[in-house]
Amino acid sequence: MELLTIGAFARAARLSPKALRLYDELGLLRPAAVDADTGYRYYDPAQLDRARLVAWMRRVGLPLARIRELAELPGPEAAEAITAWMAEAEAELAARGRLADFLVDYLTGKGAPMSDTHATLGLRFAAGTAQGRVRETHQDHAYAGSTLLAVADGGGPHGDQAAAAAVDAFCSLQPELASLEQGVRAAEAAVRALPSEGDAPFTTLTALVWSGSRIGVAHIGDSRAYLLRGGELSRFTDDHSYVQQLVDAGELPAAEALTHPERPLLVRALGASGEADISLRTALPGDRYLLCTDGLWAVVPGLAELLTGTDPQATVDRLLAAADDAGAPDNIACVVADVVAV
Repeated sequence: MELLTIGAFARAARLSPKALRLYDELGLLRPAAVDADTGYRYYDPAQLDRARLVAWMRRVGLPLARIRELAELPGPEAAEAITAWMAEAEAELAARGRLADFLVDYLTGKGAPMSDTHATLGLRFAAGTAQGRVRETHQDHAYAGSTLLAVADGGGPHGDQAAAAAVDAFCSLQPELASLEQGVRAAEAAVRALPSEGDAPFTTLTALVWSGSRIGVAHIGDSRAYLLRGGELSRFTDDHSYVQQLVDAGELPAAEALTHPERPLLVRALGASGEADISLRTALPGDRYLLCTDGLWAVVPGLAELLTGTDPQATVDRLLAAADDAGAPDNIACVVADVVAV
């Protein structure tokens, strides 16, 4: 069957060429062929069903990372996962609806004083780092405050300074939800301003900005952010790594990613190349967030169990101890934060 140009395929799928290029970059829909000279993409008409499925999932509001997982599942399993995600989304929407009703009553003078009627949400948090048993230097950095959580994993010469500079620049700017990209640019500039000896220093950065019941996420590299809600642990950042690209392209089984010799190799980092992912989330009372570098998540299994129970500081201590028990081959940084009524 004759292949379609990206323009013709986009029209048939009722998508834009820009969307198709994004799907290709994320491993959601690879073109059937790419011209070696021009880089122009061509698609098989048989790929239309896949394109429409991805588009429908996006219209529902599913994050791209979740779509990538669901698109590979058998139909019944994908349907069950979408149902579970919708239940979670509806719970978040209900929480926003209750807050909106309160605000309307309060602003129109129909409600009781704010201090009597509505308990606001805040964070209870702790952070910790460890050099580990193998590394000669400590290049991971963690920060936890009432409006900002962050971890960074530096690399190259002066990688420790790169991690600290990125987090410090992000913190000093005190970014709000509407200025996350500005915070990332400040962190990028701080890293690039560091002295370099041959190879330039670089760093990952995963940061959460807290504002009421909304959380802004800025992420680049392979540090991670997790959410523990209702006993279920889910990751909501993507690894910007060479190995993850192989997994996304179907060239490497996910089960072999942790043992691949190139697992630490990044394709995006501050001071190197690529843009950060920016997103917004709704927080609910009882949520627990974990931010960590690969010195934790790549070494310690059973994070959900370790995150359950105890206060944030005790949990951080337990996570660091678990990494040490596993040999601690890398530096470790982690932040644990609970969403609580205050």
